[in-house]
Amino acid sequence: MQILIVEDEASLMESMVSYLELEGFRCEKAADYHTAVCVLDKHDYICMLIDLNLPGGDGLELVKLARENQSESGIIIISARNTIEQRVEGLESGADDYLVKPFHLSELVARVHSVARRTRMKGGEVLSFGVISVLPEEHTCFVDKKQVELTRKELDMLMFLMANRNRVVTKESIADYLWGEYGGGYGSYDFVYTHLKNLRRKLQEAGSPDYVQNIYGIGYKFSLDQSP
Repeated sequence: MQILIVEDEASLMESMVSYLELEGFRCEKAADYHTAVCVLDKHDYICMLIDLNLPGGDGLELVKLARENQSESGIIIISARNTIEQRVEGLESGADDYLVKPFHLSELVARVHSVARRTRMKGGEVLSFGVISVLPEEHTCFVDKKQVELTRKELDMLMFLMANRNRVVTKESIADYLWGEYGGGYGSYDFVYTHLKNLRRKLQEAGSPDYVQNIYGIGYKFSLDQSP
């Protein structure tokens, strides 16, 4: 699956490329507006990650250009512009999501997977991990063939963990993904622990192994391998 990343900050670009390639994505890179215009239609990208502040032009114009060209790619704006008005403008221009810098790479991966599902996958897609299956379009979860009643936040948390399988994710990254810019404003991440505790309990009661490992002082890891 091909992704276009339009970002002029070299260190951030390389971090995103490395992280996304571990997920199996192939990354096309553009560090300025004019290069991005040249490669915009080069591939049938499953997702485009577009910074707004670019040498040579505004990333918002790239979003508009992609939509004018009838691109079906998912588009995520990545920007330090974080006012409500700027976010609304970005989404109204045709972006599917808006991610404010700085962000956790685990959150980026989860959002890429989410946008890819919404924009490119057909109905009936099933996400699987061990005995757990999730139907994103129907907002339902199963352990083997038994349906598990999850809240929206619990389901979102589960899909975040599945998108970042076998990686350590921090409580901060989970909070940022589930609650956006408000995630870090509570001073404590007890609410993350509470949602995760309820999610684990419901899955185990339905017959699932506990795939969540507690990584002391950091966060959690979602893995089939439960060895310490």
